[in-house]
Amino acid sequence: MNLSFHLKDLNKNIKYILISFLITMGFGILTGLAYLYYTTESSPKGIIEHYKGTEDVSYEDWDNYLDKPMKTEKYLHDMLETTHTHVTSFAFISVLLGIIFYFNSIISGKWKTFLIIEPFISTLITFSSLWIMRYLNESFVYLIILSSSILYFCWVIMLFVSLYELIFMKKSNP
Repeated sequence: MNLSFHLKDLNKNIKYILISFLITMGFGILTGLAYLYYTTESSPKGIIEHYKGTEDVSYEDWDNYLDKPMKTEKYLHDMLETTHTHVTSFAFISVLLGIIFYFNSIISGKWKTFLIIEPFISTLITFSSLWIMRYLNESFVYLIILSSSILYFCWVIMLFVSLYELIFMKKSNP
């Protein structure tokens, strides 16, 4: 099967659909990052507390916790639900962004392959590390941060490169 067309060469109506999808997907990704920051402050301590619970808070420190919910440890059913919903949705996000990005003409070769495949690997590493951090060793929080950062970085590159080509690049001459 020969799939040799590029995003820039698509019909304008298909471009509008893809642009709308990518902008909406970008909004969803940003909302997810905002939620992550709100619930964990994007810090190792915050991530550990989010899954293992907040240590007992003294009466004197209680005022510091009034604006944020107390964090209770995540039990097995919470971990299964979080893993199931996130791994499944991350796989869908990765495959949809990857298919669209595959047809870009800006990045090619090994970098294109890396950007398409890497989010799947990072998803597995992130959520495996989450379980290890929760039940075995808190130090795995650093692997969670590294792998999820790489995952989001790849998503953002694929999203912006695809949007750039769809919006700004002219059709190839036939």
